[in-house]
Amino acid sequence: MILDLKELKPAEKQYYLQHVVAPRPICFASTIDKDGNVNLSPFSFFNLFSSNPPIVIFSPARRVRDNTTKHTLQNVLEVPEVVINIVTYDMVQQVSLASCEYPKGTNEFTKAGFTEEPATIVKPPMVKESKVKMECKVIEVKSLGNEKGSGNLVICEVLKIHIDDSLLNAEGKMDQTKIHHVARLGGDWYCKVDESNLFHVPKPNTELGIGIDALPENIRNSKVLTGNDLGMLANVKQLPDIDASFDDSHLKQIIQYYNISPDEMEKELHAYGKKLLADNKVTEAWQVLLAGS
Repeated sequence: MILDLKELKPAEKQYYLQHVVAPRPICFASTIDKDGNVNLSPFSFFNLFSSNPPIVIFSPARRVRDNTTKHTLQNVLEVPEVVINIVTYDMVQQVSLASCEYPKGTNEFTKAGFTEEPATIVKPPMVKESKVKMECKVIEVKSLGNEKGSGNLVICEVLKIHIDDSLLNAEGKMDQTKIHHVARLGGDWYCKVDESNLFHVPKPNTELGIGIDALPENIRNSKVLTGNDLGMLANVKQLPDIDASFDDSHLKQIIQYYNISPDEMEKELHAYGKKLLADNKVTEAWQVLLAGS
C-alpha cells in the first residue's frame, strides 16, 4: 500500500501517522492561565531535541474534529511556563482520564485524582505522583498552520528536573529498569517499557565499525544470519583473527559431524553463531563463524 497524503482527509493522515510513528513518549503538561486556572493534559507529540541548551518540544495540535485549540496551548501563550511530568505505567489510566475535553476552568488534577505539588521556580504545579518532573520555561510557540490537525510546537527550556530516588541505582545514576516508561502508539494502543522488553545495542562512539560491506562474503550473504546479526558483527573496530585458544565443545561437535559436508557445516556454524549473538556474545560468535571460513 502506498499512501499519497495529499489525497487523505485530516483524520486519515492522523490515523496512519500515529500508527507508524511510534512509540512516542508522553508529555503530561501542567499549565496555568493568566487568571490562575490550572490545566493538566497529555501529549504524545513530544521529545527531547537538545541537551545544551536543554530543549524539549511538545505539540498541542488543533483538533481534527473541529479545528479548535487546546487549553494547554492557550495557557502557555498567556503564561509561558510548563511542568512536564513523565508518565509511567502506574499512572497511565489516570493520565488517559485527564485527556478528556473538560470545559475551560476545570482542574484535571481533581478530575483524574492527581495531587498538585508546588514547583520551585515556575507557576504551574507539578504532579506529585509522577516520578520525574521537569520545570520549564516556554521560549517559543511555533504554529505549523491553521488547518485541522496542524501542530503548535511548544519549545521549552528545561530549568530543573525532579527525579524520585527510587529510580536511582547505588551510584546515584538512573536505572532504566526501574522507570517503566509508557509510550503512545496508534488508536487506543500503548506500550510499557520494563525489564521484559529492554535490551542493549552497543553504540559506536569514537571507534568506527568495520561495516557490513567488510564482512567475509560467506557471512555477508548468509541465509541464516539476519540484518541485525550482521549489524552486530560489523560493529567491531577490525576484522577479528582466528583465536587458536578458543575452546568450545559445541563448535567441535559441529566440525566433527559436518566436516564432510561444507555447506551443511556452514549452515550449522551460522545457526550457532546466531544463537551466540542473541546472547550478546559477539566475540564468541565471530570465532564460531570464522571456523567455517
